[in-house]
Amino acid sequence: MKIVFSGTPEFAVAPLRALVEGGFEIAAVLTQPDKPQGRKGTMTPPPVKIAAERFGLPVLQPESLKRDPSVLAAVGADLMVTCAYGQILTQETLDLFSAGVWNIHASLLPAYRGAAPVARAIIDGVKQTGVTIMKTDAGVDTGPIFLQRAVEISATDTAGSLGEKLSRLGAELIAEALCRIWRGDLALRPQGDGFVCKKVQRTEVDFNRPSGEVSALIRGLSPAPGSFATAGGQTLNFYAAEEVGCAEEAEPGTVLCARPRAGLVVRCGTGAVRLTEVQPLGGKRMSDVAFLNGRKLVEGMKFALSGSV
Repeated sequence: MKIVFSGTPEFAVAPLRALVEGGFEIAAVLTQPDKPQGRKGTMTPPPVKIAAERFGLPVLQPESLKRDPSVLAAVGADLMVTCAYGQILTQETLDLFSAGVWNIHASLLPAYRGAAPVARAIIDGVKQTGVTIMKTDAGVDTGPIFLQRAVEISATDTAGSLGEKLSRLGAELIAEALCRIWRGDLALRPQGDGFVCKKVQRTEVDFNRPSGEVSALIRGLSPAPGSFATAGGQTLNFYAAEEVGCAEEAEPGTVLCARPRAGLVVRCGTGAVRLTEVQPLGGKRMSDVAFLNGRKLVEGMKFALSGSV
């Protein structure tokens, strides 16, 4: 059975590796074109392309698969696996594969269809998510479900750490799924009603929100696209946060603690959060302890939304 693997970000690398190491015949790897990155605009290949070339696999990078599905037709594969590829597949593309197109999706469908399912699950404060292997149809993650497996979301998980867990789980499930497809062991079930989640954007943190929501937002947007706030004329990017007990009364956004041993603690609408990993603009990511060794913030300063008093 000849397979095309399509994916783009780091999340898709573990599943690709699992199929290569499992001895599956990967006829080609489909991924997004190289893109400029950094201040110099250096053309940078996506992680899946780097992995595919390391495995010695041919790589396809059409600008638009919708405009040019012939690039896949020429491969003559029986089945395609998709994993965060980044382009919507048309029915014309789906029809190229006699054994179907099978998607690795980072949620327990029908919840969190569409973009950013990992970030949205953390931001929404849900306690459990997982991976779904589904047979792709022309809708947005609406095809019938083949396999699912759940994982718990911890209180310290970021989109980055949770994404790594789900990537490894996706690798296990897709290898199992392809073995079962090969044997004809298929038991699909239709999805119920669900919703499509939107992409996430870099967001300014509103400390008027409860501490649980603030922590979830910061962790859900970490490491990208990120969250930030400004106090004392300096802007900090946030990468990790945790709720802490707070009996001290102060306005939301007030820095309650800025001591190296105790960390950086900020009052929220209810409760407080410790900002455990930060990055000053133009600086490096670091722990709050390392940041506070330079005493860049002092207790009593206030993080406030832009334009607010």
